[in-house]
Amino acid sequence: MRTESLKRGVLALGVGSVMLLSGCASLAATKKDPIGGSAAGSNSANANKTLEHCSKPLGTLAVEEDTSQNWFAILTTQYHLPATTPLIRLMIQQSNCFVVVDRGRAMSSMMQERGLADSGELRGRSNMGRGQMVAADYVVTPTIQFAEDTGGGAAALAGVLPYGALIGAVAGSIKHREASTTLMLTDVRSGVQVAVAQGSASKNDFGFGGLGIGGSAGAAMGGYSRTPQGRLIASAFMDSYNEMVRAVRNYAPQKVAGGLGTGGSLGVDGASRPQGESFSLADAQRRLAGLGLYTSKVDGLPGPGTTKAISRFQQIRGLTVTGQLDDATADALRN
Repeated sequence: MRTESLKRGVLALGVGSVMLLSGCASLAATKKDPIGGSAAGSNSANANKTLEHCSKPLGTLAVEEDTSQNWFAILTTQYHLPATTPLIRLMIQQSNCFVVVDRGRAMSSMMQERGLADSGELRGRSNMGRGQMVAADYVVTPTIQFAEDTGGGAAALAGVLPYGALIGAVAGSIKHREASTTLMLTDVRSGVQVAVAQGSASKNDFGFGGLGIGGSAGAAMGGYSRTPQGRLIASAFMDSYNEMVRAVRNYAPQKVAGGLGTGGSLGVDGASRPQGESFSLADAQRRLAGLGLYTSKVDGLPGPGTTKAISRFQQIRGLTVTGQLDDATADALRN
């Protein structure tokens, strides 16, 4: 009799814990969404007040999500959440810091319409002619890093009570979750990483792994506004985006003497130097200074002094006088 009573008490504790979990999860879902509302052009409605905002866009931008990464598999299978692209695009348009251009699935429909126009199936005034699509100046690439620790205090009860596996399942679902997100902003024309920012969010919330609360049940609750996990990830992305916007507001381009991608200043022993433009402007300035033709600072930057020195050297060597470091001039200076 005493054993049966104890079993009933344990079961009651398990059911009560499930109700507690469900209640707390519902409570969490009633708070304001980290990212929500709507956007139309430069106007937005119900945007999070902590989201950074720009008075004018800094360029056009496409969102590229790498679905082959491990983090995407965790996001969609373990957390039952959809792709992050719609979430990030909403946040970016609400901020008015970039104009979002579509390079996702809608692109297929766009090309299909153009195909219909080319075949003559569309009405004559549909205006689907070439040259109307807007180029993306930048691409932003999101990533997520997950970390979670299982709370151990309540789980210790499982070792001393009957039906311990039941209690352990409930206690094991109480976790401290943390999501860390990164946004990388790349210039499309040059391939240069313009900015990168990391954000994070953490909270003590309730998981859905205990007592079968998971799988299809978790998916039914899904979405970034309806689950604690989704809200946590959305908060982390907003944090990283805010950090990125603060950085690009004060953006200053990185400069390399002689220009980006022309060989750099870290020479590697034994490496062959390509011909032509790989002979940097700084190299030319040093050579011209050695010949007594250039007297200004060797900084790898174009200017009147550099142009004058190059022109004088070209005159002396019988080259076409352009004032520019062309291939013929670079070869002559190198030899």
